[in-house]
Amino acid sequence: MDRLKDKVCIVTGSSGSIGRSAALRFAEEGALVVGCGMNALTSQETVELVRARGGQMVSLHPLDLTTMANCQALVDFAIKSFGRIDVLFNNAAMAHFNWIEDITEEEWRRNTREEVDLVFFLTKCAWPHLKTSGGTIVNTASLTGWRVFKTLGGLAHATAKMGIVGMTKQLAMEGREYGMRANSISPGVIETSQTQEQLKDKEWADYMLGKTLVGRLGKPEEVANVALFLASDESSFVTGIDIKVDGGMAVW
Repeated sequence: MDRLKDKVCIVTGSSGSIGRSAALRFAEEGALVVGCGMNALTSQETVELVRARGGQMVSLHPLDLTTMANCQALVDFAIKSFGRIDVLFNNAAMAHFNWIEDITEEEWRRNTREEVDLVFFLTKCAWPHLKTSGGTIVNTASLTGWRVFKTLGGLAHATAKMGIVGMTKQLAMEGREYGMRANSISPGVIETSQTQEQLKDKEWADYMLGKTLVGRLGKPEEVANVALFLASDESSFVTGIDIKVDGGMAVW
């Protein structure tokens, strides 16, 4: 249980389903976890769950990562708490869906702010510390960037998440001389607090379920396990790639 022993790991969106699962898994493997979230109540619940299991975690909440100043505040909080940053898991994001004929300029820009800007801002703020530690970046993209679905108005979401894939490759290249690695994860349909409303739409849910080879939807822990692999030294020869965690949805 020491795959991340004594590594300081920022996990954004720790108030949500995947972020909470990642915080728990990382802490189980010895990480010193720094979380953040928009929802103060669920963010604190994650901290308490980690500590109840014997892990170490602090959290800055509520926190909106769509400004550079707030991202710098999170980095400063991590350094004040633990003195270094070894892993940055850019998990936090808020997806919005609409079709080309209906999407507004504000909706488009909101997707950019809440899915791309916050990853860039936090990575830029954490970069000097990641250079020092030869750290690792894990970004959350989405299968929607690789596949389109007739029941999903994913134009802005797909554009934003493919931007994350491209950003990740560039970060891997720029960080290579400092011993840094950067990879991304593209989840398929995962049962989370964000997808629970969509899953109430039987037509949508049945269609998406029918696209998976394993015949079920994903669990937050299954994404967290891949993030753990990418954050740990087990993936030391893996950088600049995107891993699809989709139950085989991208195959057909």
